[in-house]
Amino acid sequence: MKIRKLLLLVPLVLLACATEAPFDPLIDYEEVDAMTIIDAPTPAYVAPENAELVARGEYLVELLGCGACHTDGALIGEPDMRRSLAGSAIGIAYTNPLDNRNPGVVFAPNITPDRDTGIGRWTDNEIAEAVRSGLGRHGPRRILVMPWQGYAKISDDDAWAIVGYLRSLEPVENMVPADVPEGTRSSSPYVHFGVYRSRELGPG
Repeated sequence: MKIRKLLLLVPLVLLACATEAPFDPLIDYEEVDAMTIIDAPTPAYVAPENAELVARGEYLVELLGCGACHTDGALIGEPDMRRSLAGSAIGIAYTNPLDNRNPGVVFAPNITPDRDTGIGRWTDNEIAEAVRSGLGRHGPRRILVMPWQGYAKISDDDAWAIVGYLRSLEPVENMVPADVPEGTRSSSPYVHFGVYRSRELGPG
């Protein structure tokens, strides 16, 4: 008799579990289709003697996908080509928003030669170092989420080609939002991406 009662209880417990809504850590997020391939903007003016260098730089900027982060709207699949390479008002979370409701967020900067909001006041060496080592203009701090490791071994010729191309662009005045430290609520939208490894599949 006791065994029969126990068997009757099992389906009831399973039914109760099935009706409970599962925890969804992505409830506050939606999937987007980022633009990863974007045409680089046409240079505003190129001196004949620099034509080959700038063309090489344009090719490299497209190949490296710079516009995917540095063009407003590209991170959500809606690039504003009037602001190509002029920075993004949509940020990138550099800490995990599933662990912290208010992750740290950075905004890809304006890399057109505008003097006030872009790289117009940067030296050629500073631009090349930002590309190859992820170093910002004012100190040794790495640029967060900048994939400089993939560009670290480009040749000097390629680095100067990128610099020459960026210098040749029409300056676009566009100030992006300030970076948001972890734990502070961002007033601007952002996306999150990353690579995760299962704890069960560690080395060994």
